[in-house]
Amino acid sequence: MISLDLSGKTALITGASQGIGAQIARTFHKAGATVIINHPGLPGTLLDAEALAEELNLARTDSAWIFEADVSDSSQVRAMMGEAQARHGGLDFLINNAAILRDRTISKMSREEWDDVLSVNLSGVFNCCKHGLEVMREGGAIVSFGSIAAIQGFFGQANYAAAKAGVQAMMRVLSREAARKNIRANSVAPGVIETSMAATIPENVRAEMLKNIPLGRFGAPEEVANVVLFLCSPLASYVTGQTIEINGGWRG
Repeated sequence: MISLDLSGKTALITGASQGIGAQIARTFHKAGATVIINHPGLPGTLLDAEALAEELNLARTDSAWIFEADVSDSSQVRAMMGEAQARHGGLDFLINNAAILRDRTISKMSREEWDDVLSVNLSGVFNCCKHGLEVMREGGAIVSFGSIAAIQGFFGQANYAAAKAGVQAMMRVLSREAARKNIRANSVAPGVIETSMAATIPENVRAEMLKNIPLGRFGAPEEVANVVLFLCSPLASYVTGQTIEINGGWRG
């Protein structure tokens, strides 16, 4: 039997108070890792982060803690990484999951809506990688979230698609630069995953989307978290600079 044991390892997951990020925190915790639950300090995210940390700490004492930081703010990210260094001697895994949406057609999109998405979804990943590398131990792994949107070019998502395509390209570059410390860098590109965000998609749009998915269903957060865990595990020790699509086979 193959088992994944991340005992003694520390993972930081951005945007981890809800949805896929929260499931990644649970999955890494179940594998034995200590998890740092980042949230942006928006209404509701603190309560969700506190509830998640309490859940995980009940299962294993002092195994989860939260840190409020806006990933688009370099100084806040630097402080978060410094705290990880002080508490745990550094990081083993960095999961860049935090993202926002501001959907609108290019002709109607404001510069502020463009900048907001790029600041969190692309610059936020840069900030976390830049300052995360300063405290990451050799042999670690970075996984950043791209998206099927970077491939399909969904209507009204120019800002989101551009940011996610940029993340995927950034990880290819980072895989070369971080190799000197034997740190691997990959991205994942989920399709439509059953989260609270996906629940807002109108039924007629959902039906059209499902026609493009050979497996005939949307994904579950656990299915994304399991791939992220694999990419950070010794099982993926020769995988770096890749984008792993998690979309049920969606190609058109």
